[in-house]
Amino acid sequence: MKVPFIDLHKQQAVVEKEINAAIKKVLRRGDYILGEEEKLFEREFGAYCGKRYAIGLNSGTDALFLSLVSLGIGLGDEVIVPVFTFIATAFAVSCAGAKPVFADIDAKTFNIDVAKIEQAITRKTKAIIPVHLFGQLADMQPIMKLARKYKLKVIEDACQSHGALYLKGKAAKSGAIGDFGCFSFYPTKNLGGVGDGGLVVTNDKTLNDKLRRLRDCGRKSKYAHVILGYNSRLDTLQAAVLRVKLRYLDKWNKMRRAAAVEYDRLLKDVPGVVLPYTARCSSHIYHIYAVRVKNRDKLVEHLKASGIGVMVNYPIPLHLQEVYKGLGYKKGDFPQAEQVSKEIISLPMHPYLAKREIKYVVEKIKEVVH
Repeated sequence: MKVPFIDLHKQQAVVEKEINAAIKKVLRRGDYILGEEEKLFEREFGAYCGKRYAIGLNSGTDALFLSLVSLGIGLGDEVIVPVFTFIATAFAVSCAGAKPVFADIDAKTFNIDVAKIEQAITRKTKAIIPVHLFGQLADMQPIMKLARKYKLKVIEDACQSHGALYLKGKAAKSGAIGDFGCFSFYPTKNLGGVGDGGLVVTNDKTLNDKLRRLRDCGRKSKYAHVILGYNSRLDTLQAAVLRVKLRYLDKWNKMRRAAAVEYDRLLKDVPGVVLPYTARCSSHIYHIYAVRVKNRDKLVEHLKASGIGVMVNYPIPLHLQEVYKGLGYKKGDFPQAEQVSKEIISLPMHPYLAKREIKYVVEKIKEVVH
């Protein structure tokens, strides 16, 4: 049996007719840049998150980057980032001209360890970027408390947590708690397009207006450019696809959770397998279903040989990446992230993952881990 890591074809088959109709509508209208479907998607996704404004962009990376730029964060400033995440989070800080300052993670949730944030704050710190990794939120309440104490901005990296809920106090959607919520619509995301795409949500009108100019060449009108801007617009065709898929997002997240429950049931008594942990502060939408094992590399090799698609997210923490050797970090600085990076393995996960496929994956795991 072959079990792909993610099966986009099965999802596409469910919405294919609706997507084809949406694309044809855009083609007939010809409004490919910031067209009607893009404006409607912004309105609908903003409402879904419970935020007043939503600004469509060309990627999740630019969502983070332009959020920093809109806040005036740049040369000489520092931004706190979890050391265990996809490198785009740190790149956004670096490309804005600021310095990423890394903080270790909680080894159970894989999210930033709130206790490590305060000790990383200096007089140069301007913002915190908590990443809601693999589908559950970082603990935002104490993060926001720290931000208020030190007068810092909070930019949520919600690129892997579309639709997840923060459950402390009044429930809030991922991306709806900080000053900005940043999303990616890369095809493999829980809400993914058919190419790159991103978006920022905020309640701040001034920042909304600035982001809209930043994404569109800094223009006030067609040929009047009032600030230095970028070409970072969400394509109307992508927005049309995403509008269709947004209507299925909660259902697909529920299906992912059901698959995770099945994995948990079959793996719970397997010695040597550490199951994903869901914090009490958050729901989990399982963008990634990641377990920890001691003999990770042997297991990866065995699963791949058995026709099972697996990934390792992320084998090299950010402080050990060659691109960031100039920051002066060394091995041993972030022990939780370093240990997790040696043991983590991501198993197949998507809404249409069948129980028989999960059973096969678990059977093959048991052949190595027992």
